[in-house]
Amino acid sequence: MVRATSRLLQRQGYEGTGIKQISREAEATLGSVYHFFPGGKQELAAAAIRHGDQEFADLLREAMDAHQDPAVAIAGCARTLAGALRASDWTDGCPISATALETIGRTPDIQQAVAVAFAHWQSIVYDKLRAADFAEDDARDLACTVINTLEGAELSSQVARSETPLLVAGRHLARLVDSYAPSLS
Repeated sequence: MVRATSRLLQRQGYEGTGIKQISREAEATLGSVYHFFPGGKQELAAAAIRHGDQEFADLLREAMDAHQDPAVAIAGCARTLAGALRASDWTDGCPISATALETIGRTPDIQQAVAVAFAHWQSIVYDKLRAADFAEDDARDLACTVINTLEGAELSSQVARSETPLLVAGRHLARLVDSYAPSLS
């Protein structure tokens, strides 16, 4: 149920996804949806956000681990996101952004799950930067910038149906990260 909800929210947003559609997509009865998620759609959406958080965190961690140099890893992550977005015919962007935007200020459980997801993703980038001896404050600020920029670039790529916004963002993020890199002397 959670995976089906996550997919539907990613493609249709919160308002465009109904509980009956979730039960059909999950091949579950409506009664079982409410049995496991008595809070209904809001509770299920919060669980789907947590699922989307973990899915993206896994992708991000894999990209960060693919290269020792954080700048190269971040550019590689942008390329991976661009390729995945293209492969989905521009429908599978960020697993939480549509839901986040539609529910701001109205559903605290979902907003909390989104905040936790963003902090989680930033921590992955932060850890990569700190492992490469970046100063703590720089690593924190850069991690925030990387995640925010990738989020915006992914949305721009979806709208334009083009990899270009993500690829450009990846190149410029790499240059930014390189400009803060500790000297090797």
